[in-house]
Amino acid sequence: MGKATGFQEFDRELPTKISPEERKKNYHEFVNLYTDEKLNQQSARCMNCGIPFCHSGCPLGNVIPEFNDAVYRQKWEEAYNILASTNNFPEFTGRICPAPCESACVLGINKPAVAIEEIEKHIIEIAFEKNFVKPVAPLIKSGKKVAVIGSGPAGLAAAAQLSKAGHLVTVYERDDKVGGLLRYGIPDFKLEKSVIDRRLKIMEQDGVVFKTNVEVGKDIPADEVVRNNDAVVLTGGSTIPRNLEIPGRHFKGIHFAMDFLKQQNKRVGNSPITQEDILATDKDVIVIGGGDTGSDCVGTSNRQGARSIKQFEVMMQPPEKRTQHMPWPTYPMLLKTTSSHEEGADRFWGVNTEEFLGDAEGNLRAIRVCEITWELDVMNRPIKFTKVEGSEREIECQRVFLAMGFLHPEHKGMIESMGVKLDGRKNVEAKEGVYRTNVSKVFAAGDMRRGQSLVVWAISEGREAARKVDEFLMGHSVLESKDGVNQFEQVF
Repeated sequence: MGKATGFQEFDRELPTKISPEERKKNYHEFVNLYTDEKLNQQSARCMNCGIPFCHSGCPLGNVIPEFNDAVYRQKWEEAYNILASTNNFPEFTGRICPAPCESACVLGINKPAVAIEEIEKHIIEIAFEKNFVKPVAPLIKSGKKVAVIGSGPAGLAAAAQLSKAGHLVTVYERDDKVGGLLRYGIPDFKLEKSVIDRRLKIMEQDGVVFKTNVEVGKDIPADEVVRNNDAVVLTGGSTIPRNLEIPGRHFKGIHFAMDFLKQQNKRVGNSPITQEDILATDKDVIVIGGGDTGSDCVGTSNRQGARSIKQFEVMMQPPEKRTQHMPWPTYPMLLKTTSSHEEGADRFWGVNTEEFLGDAEGNLRAIRVCEITWELDVMNRPIKFTKVEGSEREIECQRVFLAMGFLHPEHKGMIESMGVKLDGRKNVEAKEGVYRTNVSKVFAAGDMRRGQSLVVWAISEGREAARKVDEFLMGHSVLESKDGVNQFEQVF
C-alpha cells in the first residue's frame, strides 16, 4: 500500500481542461495530464481494501489497488505490466469508459472515489513515452489461421490476444480505416485517432493483418472466410439504430446520430465522404436521446456552429446522488453532465416526441412534443408513462439527431449467409463464457453477441472469446482468464 493515510489527506481531483470556448474551436482532446505531484497524490488515495470491490466493478477485472500502489512508488513499468495483464487498450478505456470501477470503489461509500480512470490513462501514456509498449507475439507460430470480422474494440481485443497466443490473425473491416466504433463512433475530441493508430502499429508488428474496405458476405463470400480459416470470430457490433417511427419521419433534416458522428469523424480524418453533408451549422438542433451518443452529438453540433442545441430524454431526470434503490457498490443511474454539456446545451427530461413538422419543400421546421410522467415499480424502475394534458407544444428546429441506441447487428449479408442462429433480441446467439455459435468453428463477441454495451465490455468479451478460440484450436489456452489466472496452469 502506497500511503496508509492517503485517502484522508488528499481529496479527489481531476486534471484541468481547456475552457469550453477554446476547445469548441477544434476537434482535439482537451483534458490535460496531472502533474507528477498530483498523480502521486491521487494514487495515494487508494486504500488497498481487504476486499477491493473495484475489481468486480470493472468488466475486465483490472488489478486496481496493485497498479495504484506501483504508480505511487513511481514504478512505471510495474504499473504498466499489471494494467496490461488484464486490459489490452488502457488508452481507450482511460479516455471513454464510464468507470464502473469507480462506482464500486470502497472509498466512494462516504467520499469521492479514487480517480481510477485517469490513473489508468496516465499509466499507459507514460508506458508509451518510456517505450514499455512493445510487440508480445511469440516468434514461433502455431500455424493456425483465425479471421476476426469487425475491427471495433471487441475485434481488436480478440485479434491482439489471438496474436499473443501465436496464431495468424487477419482482421476484416468494411470501412476504409480500422477501429469500428472507436474510429467513427466516438468524436476526436474524446479520442483522437492518433491514439488508435499508435496501437495498430504495435499490433501490426505482432503480425496482425488488417484488411479494410472488405465486407464479408458482400465483397468476399462468408463461407470462403470460414473455409479458409481454422476459426472465425464475429465482432461486427450492434449497428442497426433504434428509429422513431412517428408522423413526419420522412422530412429532410432528421438523421441517425451515428450517421452524423461518423461523417464528421471522416471529415476530421480526411477520409472520403460519399453521402450528402450532414451539418448543424447555423441550425436549431434537437438531439433525441440522453446517453453518451446524444452527448457526442451535442459536442459535435457545438463545434460545427449550431445556432441552438436542445437535448431531450424520455425518462425523468435522474438523481445527483445515490438513493436507497441504488446501493453501493451497484452502478448508479445518476445525473451525468458531460464535457459536451459544459460547452452549451439545454437539457429536458420527461419529454416525448409525437410528430415531426415540415415545410412545403419537405424540410424539417419543428417538432411537436409533450411532457410525460412515469409510473414506477417498487424498485423505482419506470413501468409506463402518462401524457401530461395540456403540455403539447411545438419547438422550432431544422436538424434532429436520433440517439436512442441500437437494436441488433445487421443481418443481411454475412450473418444470413453464414447461417448463425440469433437469440430473442436478434443478436448472434453464443452463450456467455463459451462464445461459440451454432456454426462449426465460428465464435461471436462484443455488441454483436451481447447487444449494445460499453467499450470496456467489448474489450472484455473480445479477450474471453479469444481464450475460447485458443482452447478450441490447441486443446488448452496460454491466455489469461478474466480473473488473470491461466487455466492451463491451474490444471497442471
